[in-house]
Amino acid sequence: MTANEIREWETEKINNEIASLKKELFDLRFQQATGNLENTARIRNIRKTIARMKTVLTERNAK
Repeated sequence: MTANEIREWETEKINNEIASLKKELFDLRFQQATGNLENTARIRNIRKTIARMKTVLTERNAK
């Protein structure tokens, strides 16, 4: 998911998606701590996606 795709979304959708990704990130970190996580790159991808979404929100608030 690119920043340009995220910019097309409404603010509420972005906020909902951030909340959803944070829950998924929490679950993945828990799996990693217990040794059950197979795809460790997923954690990095989610963190970066959340950062992209927050960047878009910051851009909107700056205008």
